[in-house]
Amino acid sequence: KGFSSTFTGERRPKGDRIFEALGATDELSSAIGLAGEFSSEKGHGFVDQLHKVQCMLQDVGSNLATPLSSAREAHRKRTSFSEKPVLELEQWIDSYSEQLPPLRAFILPSGGRSSAALHFSRAVCRRAERCVVPLVQAGEADPNVAKYLNRLSDYLFVLARYAAMKEGKEEKIYIKPEP
Repeated sequence: KGFSSTFTGERRPKGDRIFEALGATDELSSAIGLAGEFSSEKGHGFVDQLHKVQCMLQDVGSNLATPLSSAREAHRKRTSFSEKPVLELEQWIDSYSEQLPPLRAFILPSGGRSSAALHFSRAVCRRAERCVVPLVQAGEADPNVAKYLNRLSDYLFVLARYAAMKEGKEEKIYIKPEP
């Protein structure tokens, strides 16, 4: 009948922004899974990190599926989301960024299949973040969830550049068309 239940048992319309955020997060995990498969074929060492991110996205989903307005303390304890995964992403970003040449132009999603799939994942991540921010602002989700998605998009961007570099693939740069 167009309704679904949250973890707290509350029934909401399927078009509710909680389910929009859950769907975007699920799509993000699928996009990362595809990027991970392409990256695995190329022997990239960061594939385990992508798997860990997918596991964290399950925890993101648990937090989103537990609106704070209807959650009891037991629900909150079970689905809380800490700042630790955000800090880990920041460490990964720094580690890969140190190995990359400076960015001197806008780059287009490119650089081989691994890189392009990571860029696609980054775009999906930004959409998921746009779905989550209103929930955080409304007090329905933990602010660390939005922070995680924000840093995850940066991680995916840096990782896409890193994959292109490691594979010796050229990143296409934006060239302004002549008027």
